[in-house]
Amino acid sequence: MSAPEINPPQLPSVTRASSPEEIVQLSDQVGAVIIRNFMTPEQVRRINQEVDAPLAALDAGSRHEHELIVEFHGRQTKRLTNLVTHSKTFREEILDDDLFHELGRVLYQSDAGDWWLTTAQLIEIGPGNKAQMLHRDMAQYHPYVAMNKHAPRAIANLMLALTDFTEENGATRLIPGSQDWDDYADVGTPEMTIPAVLNAGDAVLFGGKVVHGGGANVTAGEFRRGLTIPLQASILTPEEAYPLIVPMDVVRTLSPRVQKIIGFRSQYPAGSPGLWQHNYADLADHLQL
Repeated sequence: MSAPEINPPQLPSVTRASSPEEIVQLSDQVGAVIIRNFMTPEQVRRINQEVDAPLAALDAGSRHEHELIVEFHGRQTKRLTNLVTHSKTFREEILDDDLFHELGRVLYQSDAGDWWLTTAQLIEIGPGNKAQMLHRDMAQYHPYVAMNKHAPRAIANLMLALTDFTEENGATRLIPGSQDWDDYADVGTPEMTIPAVLNAGDAVLFGGKVVHGGGANVTAGEFRRGLTIPLQASILTPEEAYPLIVPMDVVRTLSPRVQKIIGFRSQYPAGSPGLWQHNYADLADHLQL
């Protein structure tokens, strides 16, 4: 008698018709949730077309001076930043998407009060790239690590699939439940992870406390292309300094809520009359937005 076939655990999935409260609740309970068809096929096509040229100009690998960071970034991986400038579709449609902003509201309104964008980064994992070391995104904000599972929400990651994500081509791997571990120095082992298998256009939302990492690309010629747009509490410094790198003529074409999450309007976290201001007035007034 043959042994029964055991199916690996899978992440829960929802659609855009699901409420933002339900999506965030599932993500918090399990660690991650897949949002099917977050983008339309046409949006996927246009974003890929818009980033093809700047991505082709990049070399794979990292130029960082620390060897550990070089390994973390991936030797066969390309990371294209400043997607706000590179992709018109991304800045005008994805960053201005109602569900995206509703997710931000549900994630941060009760505790942090306000949020903005950490980065907008295209990550293309090429053939032969090894699995990324497991980590938690909140680890870059060290005081939060000491508070482990009791820390307030600092960061949540929305990863958008611009190509299919498969276990073979480097799908993001996560450890469901790791957000509730007591020891945040423990990042588990690769055997504990499961892949976020996505179709192009899908998204996966996971919290900054969840252990995860890019998977190994063991294919001969597939490139796994994903777009990471982490949302973080606006009391924390983002990775990308958008007010210094996004041209003002581009900024003026964006909606007020997009201008705000990339740092061109003031922030209003809980308990504060306002941060990121000029003469105690909204930064947008100074910039004449």
